[in-house]
Amino acid sequence: MDIDLILDSRSNSKDLAEQGKAAEDLGFSGVWVSSLLDGRDAFTNLVDLARTTKRIFIGVIAVNPWDMHPVKISSALHTLNEISNGRARIVIGGGGEALAALGLKPERRVRAVRECVEIIKQASLGERFDFEGEIYKAKGYGLSWLSAPQPKVYIGANLNQMLTMSASVADGVMFSDLPPRLAKNAIKTVFQAKGMSAELKKDFWFSSFSAWHVYSDVNRAHKEARRWLLLRGLFRPWVLEEFLMPNEVNQVMSNQEVFIDAFVTQSGEIPNNKVPKEVVDKLIKNLTFTAAPDFLDLIKKELLSFKKVGLTSISLRLYEEPIKSMDLLSRKILPIID
Repeated sequence: MDIDLILDSRSNSKDLAEQGKAAEDLGFSGVWVSSLLDGRDAFTNLVDLARTTKRIFIGVIAVNPWDMHPVKISSALHTLNEISNGRARIVIGGGGEALAALGLKPERRVRAVRECVEIIKQASLGERFDFEGEIYKAKGYGLSWLSAPQPKVYIGANLNQMLTMSASVADGVMFSDLPPRLAKNAIKTVFQAKGMSAELKKDFWFSSFSAWHVYSDVNRAHKEARRWLLLRGLFRPWVLEEFLMPNEVNQVMSNQEVFIDAFVTQSGEIPNNKVPKEVVDKLIKNLTFTAAPDFLDLIKKELLSFKKVGLTSISLRLYEEPIKSMDLLSRKILPIID
């Protein structure tokens, strides 16, 4: 199992290039940046990194086909792929916080994501074509200038319909904040969708987006984890039921505002009278990798659990001091999961 790193899309291109070069030198397989409403343009911001590195894969997650048309996504991806000599990749998703902020209401998410992937992959062939989808249409679209190997196109998926569709059109799937057993079930869903052979299984890529909060000050680690819990796909009862009691699930679902406040104010404060500390601790334990460097045994065990269920890579979102986190990961984690 590889380790990919997810860097902050709000960082400038110079910092991203420095961090990407450090990741390459330390032996990581790839880096990602997220396409966020308040971030820099993810594709443009990776250009310096692409030119600074030679081996490491680079990519953007999770781009959706509502705030950016599939043809424009395709052109941006293939341009980055050319600059990086074939090392670009992308995750196409069914939406995110930007859609609500922009007042966009995506319909037929699975179909829209499918057609977006189909347009990108057909464009990778370099021939002009007409695309007549149920949602998207493109007349005479083609990229005659392509020279690099085709970029990998993945889909962000957690639920059955998107997972099943991914099996037939994508090169792989990225889950979001799933515990190992749910990740195992998701992988099984993909493989059952088309009766995939052992050879195809070997070629199909699986990863999971996970948060990494490891600092020498464990209180700092937990504060950061509490702050970012909102973005861990928190309000999904089918995930929470994996490790919380029914009354605890209700406490989380009934007090969403406290997680929003902890994120918006950057305080990381979650009132105990709303969601008890023991419940918050369970959320952190099961939805993030949080610890002090001297107490990584449980994290190592969890990472090996992901490897055992069949992940190709684990994609770790780094926050403050990313190069220090990379150094720790390269020394303490990479040797045990290769």
